[in-house]
Amino acid sequence: MLTFYNELHAQHRGRHEFFRGALVPCFEKPERADSVLAELGRRGLGRIVTPQGVPLMSLERIHTPRYLHFLRTAWSEWIALDPANAGRDALPSVWPVRSLRHDIEPDNFTARMGLYSMDSGTPLTAGTWTAAKTGADCAVNAAHALRLGERGAFVLSRPPGHHAGKDFFGGYCFLNNAALAAQHMLDDGARKVAILDIDYHHGNGTQSIFYDRSDVLFISIHADPRSDYPFYLGHADERGEGAGHGFNMNLPLAQGSSAHAWFAALETACIRLGSFGADALVVSLGVDTFAGDPLSHFALQSADYLKIGARLAYLNLPTAFIFEGGYAVKELGVNVVNVLEGFETAL
Repeated sequence: MLTFYNELHAQHRGRHEFFRGALVPCFEKPERADSVLAELGRRGLGRIVTPQGVPLMSLERIHTPRYLHFLRTAWSEWIALDPANAGRDALPSVWPVRSLRHDIEPDNFTARMGLYSMDSGTPLTAGTWTAAKTGADCAVNAAHALRLGERGAFVLSRPPGHHAGKDFFGGYCFLNNAALAAQHMLDDGARKVAILDIDYHHGNGTQSIFYDRSDVLFISIHADPRSDYPFYLGHADERGEGAGHGFNMNLPLAQGSSAHAWFAALETACIRLGSFGADALVVSLGVDTFAGDPLSHFALQSADYLKIGARLAYLNLPTAFIFEGGYAVKELGVNVVNVLEGFETAL
C-alpha cells in the first residue's frame, strides 16, 4: 500500500485550545502522525511517497475561493494586527449564529475568522496553511493512485479534515481531505464514490459538502450528537436532500457502546455500501473509537482494528484511507496500522 506522507504536517503546531472551559495544550499535535509513521516503519508496511503539489483549482472543487483566500492570508493578517501575535495562535471568539448574516465578509479580522469557523478549539498557526495544503495534496495524489490501479492508498497527514466544510474550519480541521479525494476520483472518471467515516465524531463537513448529491454516498458511524461533538449534525434522520436524498446514512451510537454494537453498525454500513455500486471507497480513518482515547467514549481494543481493515477489504473496492482523529498517542500508531494491515492481508 502506498502511503502519501505529509512531511510538512508539523508546521501546524497549535499551542492551546479551549476545552471544557479551560485553555489546555492541544490534543491534535504532531506526535500523532509521528506515532503512525514509526509504526509503519516498524512493520515495514507499504511504501512512503511524497505527494506532488496540486493547483488551488483542485481545492476549489470542494472549498469556496473566499474561504481558501482567508486560510492562505490569515496568519499574515494576524501578525499585521500586532507583531506580538507571532507568539500566540489565532482563535475565533465570535460567530454569525441564527438571524445574523453570512453573505457579507467583514473587514474586521476577528469577525472574518468567526465567519469561517465553527468552534474555539481549532487554533490557526503560522504553518496551518502549509500543513493543510500539503495534506490536501496527499489526498488528491492518493485518489489518483487508485484511478491508476492501486488497490489501496493511505494519506498520513494532519491536521485532519472531516469537520471542515465548504467554507469553514473546526474540529481541528481546515481542508476536507476525504471530500477532496472523492471529488478528484469523480473528476478523473469515476461514476460513483462512497465515503465511510469511522471516526468517533461525526464528519459534519463531509456530510454537508455532499448532502444534495447522488454521486457520493456518505456513511458515518459515530457518537450520538446529542452528547458528543459536533453536536449539531449527525442524527439518523439526516438522509440527504434533493437529488441526494437516500445517499446520506448516519449510524449514531450511545456513549459507552460496546465493540459488538460498533461492529453491528459497521455491518449495516457495509451492506449499504455493497448496494451502492461505487467505483471506489474513501475511508475517514479516525481511531478515537479506541477505549483509551482521552476525548471519546467507545470500547474498541487494538485487535479490533485488524478486523475493521479485513471487513473493508471484502468490499473489494479501491480504497483510500484518510487519517483523521485519534488522541491516545501511545497506542495510535498500532491502531491505525492495524486497520491497514487487516486490509492488506485479508484477500
